[in-house]
Amino acid sequence: MKTYVIDGSYVGYLTGVFDAFVRKDEEVKFTSITPVDLFDIPHRVVTDGEKAGRVQKRLEEVLGKSKALDFFKNFLSEDVRAWDAGFSILVRIFKGQSNLLQNYGDTEVLYFSQTLKKVSRERHRMKAFTRFSKSSDGMFFAVIEPDFNILPLIIDFFQKRYADQPWIIYDTRRDYGIQYDTQTCIEVHLEEKVETHLPAVSLEVDQRFENLWKSYFQSTNIVERKNMKLHLRHVPRRYWKFLPEKSTVV
Repeated sequence: MKTYVIDGSYVGYLTGVFDAFVRKDEEVKFTSITPVDLFDIPHRVVTDGEKAGRVQKRLEEVLGKSKALDFFKNFLSEDVRAWDAGFSILVRIFKGQSNLLQNYGDTEVLYFSQTLKKVSRERHRMKAFTRFSKSSDGMFFAVIEPDFNILPLIIDFFQKRYADQPWIIYDTRRDYGIQYDTQTCIEVHLEEKVETHLPAVSLEVDQRFENLWKSYFQSTNIVERKNMKLHLRHVPRRYWKFLPEKSTVV
């Protein structure tokens, strides 16, 4: 099995798929970290947008845009086993097994499907649990720390929901964010480390905005009706530090 070292981007991954077909490598494991095995000389993939585009175009022709998007979602899991499963599936699909994704008896297809479900759940959680604080300059700022790199999958949702407000959603685990200026979205990287507890995000956070959330939460959080087990199922404790309404109990 040949090791392919990519730059960690999806374009790099698709370039690797292209290279594998050219080199006739049908058994490949992907990584974004250079291996230290002296007996395994890896193939270092040089990211190429044109090559990646050709793979993407072919994938959409065979499966359609919706199913093709699943391979991007799978990649965002950051799970190298899922990357390898995706590659194995792509190889067989391009060889004519266009219905392979319906075969859940296949180990790689099953893992691919399970990964998509996990990424989808995290995407929905971030859409529900992302909270914005407003700074004095009118910018809304939210900090997230998702299990998977789902930021690209929730931008469209927030862009439509808050179309007339400037905002930044920042992923502290991956140290990048998306800034929306009411017209376009751009990727941003902050020079100073962002603290993961919401009140420490900025000295300019509008306390009234945060207090509003706390008041709403406390007014609806009737102690006699509290079911903590059910609450934890819907709002895992690891997300509490990002919720203004929860900072009184974190």
